[in-house]
Amino acid sequence: MRKQRSTVITLITVICAFYLWSLINPEILGDLSLQRWEYLTFSNEWYRLFTVALLHDTSSTIPYHLAFNMLAIHSLGSPIEAILGRAKFLTIFFFSLLSGSIASALFLQGASIGASGAVFGLFGAVIAMGRDFGGEVKATIIIILINFAIGFTIGGVDWRAHLGGLVGGFVITKALLVLNAAK
Repeated sequence: MRKQRSTVITLITVICAFYLWSLINPEILGDLSLQRWEYLTFSNEWYRLFTVALLHDTSSTIPYHLAFNMLAIHSLGSPIEAILGRAKFLTIFFFSLLSGSIASALFLQGASIGASGAVFGLFGAVIAMGRDFGGEVKATIIIILINFAIGFTIGGVDWRAHLGGLVGGFVITKALLVLNAAK
């Protein structure tokens, strides 16, 4: 029997491929980045709520933004996918991305890029699963608080996407766990 390919690895591969593409074609940063809610409404470019996750900062010689997000997606997403399965993992990832993007677009001052809303949604999923399965979540909460502190300290970090993703990831995971228990 052939083992299924990891959805987490596929997502990471796609996001990294877009990063490389954006190095060659930097205009895609403007074409696919998240914009203010008013812009989305006027332009009808709602796809930007999702394409934001494909883009990462290319201004640094070392891709810190990309590396940290991919490490987090792998570290958090792999166990979530292993425990809940591919479909539920993708539901959590994309719902978190959408909720983070909506929160960001509603209060955004400029443009935003990155998969951080989805990453924080995975943190929310870990907390929801940990509470349901009786696991320890204090370390995860501390990491979240440290990330929020860094975001407020260094600037340029879209904490609204982080908060929206965190709440969205927690809520959708709780809903999936309740639906799963009802079966």
